[in-house]
Amino acid sequence: MKIMNLDLLNIVICENRIELGKSAAANIGKLISNLLEIKDEIRMVFAAAPSQNEFLAELVKTPDIDWSKIIAFHMDEYIGLPKNAEQLFGRYLNDHLFSKVNLKDIIVINSQAERIEAECERYEILLRENIIDIVCLGIGENGHIAFNDPPVADFNDKKFVKIVELDMPCRQQQVNDGCFSSLEQVPKFAVTLTVPALMSGSHLSIAVPGTRKADAVKRCLYNKISTECPASILRTHQNAILYLDKDSASML
Repeated sequence: MKIMNLDLLNIVICENRIELGKSAAANIGKLISNLLEIKDEIRMVFAAAPSQNEFLAELVKTPDIDWSKIIAFHMDEYIGLPKNAEQLFGRYLNDHLFSKVNLKDIIVINSQAERIEAECERYEILLRENIIDIVCLGIGENGHIAFNDPPVADFNDKKFVKIVELDMPCRQQQVNDGCFSSLEQVPKFAVTLTVPALMSGSHLSIAVPGTRKADAVKRCLYNKISTECPASILRTHQNAILYLDKDSASML
């Protein structure tokens, strides 16, 4: 394991994605315990993607986490998929996390709402009710965080939740990840937490394994901080840890 810093961002480079998941989960487990010593409950936001598989698998096995004091939110969701579609991020999180632990509350984006704009407003109100203590996220192949792709990312967005059109590299990643068999099946629109919503989290844990993320990681860390690589904003957060494996760190 190698530890380094760039700007304000802490970076942990692990041997492989299994060790990445273990390291990220262990640190989040300790953080949760520390926060619950001074708070009655904590609020967490979770990403849904294959890049989070190892992290979530380890997190649900982490001992001594009092899940009954945790309120969980999810980060983004496709618009236009059937209610029980296996690609829905809410379903992913239910399969990998929500169904495996006893959470105090689970608050998800309803992509089936008749008025998606109203659903964005509902979700934003809930997010803003109190501090977001921990955000667990990844970085996309195009440098996105949540579904804030370069064309729609706004570091000064006044909204916490909005509808976005997904750019082509983002949609292609969903095929690359094996979530869809063809580009035509990938929805063109989604609901996402905005960059300011993500950055409002008191602590950020960013799990980014795999060779296909190496270029995005390089741009995130070494390019100028701009929406050309939305993840570059992570370098300005006071309490953020980026977890890489040797594959995702291969271009550093």
